[in-house]
Amino acid sequence: MTPPSYRVWALPGLPEVRPGDDIAKLIAATEPGLVDGDVLLVTSKIVSKAERRLVEAGDREEAIDAETVRVVARRGALRIVENRQGLVMAAAGVDASNTPAGTVLLLPEDPDASAVRIRDGLRDTLGVEVGVVITDTFGRPWRTGLTDVAIGAAGVRVLDDLRGGVDAHGNPLSATVVATADELAAAGDLVKGKAAGLPVAVVRGLAHLVGEPTEAAVGARALVRTAADDMFRLGTSEAVREAVTQRRTVRAFTDEPVDPGAVRRAVAAAVTAPAPHHTTPWRFVLLESEESRTRLLDAMRDAWIADLRRDGKSEESIAKRVRRGDVLRNAPYLAVPCMVMDGSHHYGDERRDTAEREMFVVATGAGVQNFLVAVAGERLGSAWVSSTMFCRDVVREVLELPANWDPMGAVAIGHAAEPPRERPARDAGAFIEAR
Repeated sequence: MTPPSYRVWALPGLPEVRPGDDIAKLIAATEPGLVDGDVLLVTSKIVSKAERRLVEAGDREEAIDAETVRVVARRGALRIVENRQGLVMAAAGVDASNTPAGTVLLLPEDPDASAVRIRDGLRDTLGVEVGVVITDTFGRPWRTGLTDVAIGAAGVRVLDDLRGGVDAHGNPLSATVVATADELAAAGDLVKGKAAGLPVAVVRGLAHLVGEPTEAAVGARALVRTAADDMFRLGTSEAVREAVTQRRTVRAFTDEPVDPGAVRRAVAAAVTAPAPHHTTPWRFVLLESEESRTRLLDAMRDAWIADLRRDGKSEESIAKRVRRGDVLRNAPYLAVPCMVMDGSHHYGDERRDTAEREMFVVATGAGVQNFLVAVAGERLGSAWVSSTMFCRDVVREVLELPANWDPMGAVAIGHAAEPPRERPARDAGAFIEAR
């Protein structure tokens, strides 16, 4: 049996690509000798030039801003961002090298569509069925150096899903999905080089990876990990700011259970907040069973209804107000943050004693904010509700808490049933008074 092998070579003879050029016709004009099953690896820069993605820009930073959807990390002038194509990469893929002064080159607007056009053009011109991969250079987390990856593809199996099979020893494969298109892109980069003026490479011998779109793949977009599956979406110190700004109040949850370990990790973040006199004023009561949540919420509801009736509210008004508490009742997990003032100072002076309590309240709030942000970092939704503060004695009695534990609201936790609403933009300057 002949062992598997393939051949890869750079395609010579391509002219300088200009705006409006047909990449497929330029390739065909070199008489490349393509056969069915070949894969062409095309550097994104020549595709961008042909598609008139050379744009005027006052400076590269302005162009990066315009192409950025989300900043993932920043160090000095270097930015790792998610761009309009959904790719996470340095500088949004904006290239200022080998372009006229005052211009930059952007990535193709739709690299998968670009690959389709090249593939269709080669079929029409040369009568061959080939795969096409549009490549660009990426850095990688935890790895030094650059490599080419696929940002667009047509007629190529971009992912080879081996899950459900077995290895040579019969062990089941449960997580193995091979990024075939990226492997092809890297192989092509070995012969194209970064400065050799050879923007296209050909791979022959892997025809089993080539086929019609219904058989092969839907394009390189399938290589981009979704936000829900991205374990490192909020990974760096810069991303902590992203977690803070992206935290939202979630009022509708799915039935999916909450991992208690995730909540405990959030508590670990909460208790790193600052506090006066080296104290630890935070306590978190975690209601993990439906029975404990129902018992607390029923008692709180009864106390609230009694208060509203004493205030002379109508039954209709009472029912409406009670429904506002449904966010707690519908959540699969509740946490009740409490404040304790162990270690506080007593001055015997009302003004100073009031300030002392306020310091502990602020510290507890800082802990709750840490908790909410950490919950968001665990990909969970939450809603802080103040209701336990209005019936502290009831909460202490039901939860059998010490008399010096002051409940400071309750946090509903769960998996969001729908994407949270966009928060209206706020001008930070409106909240600042500089002196």
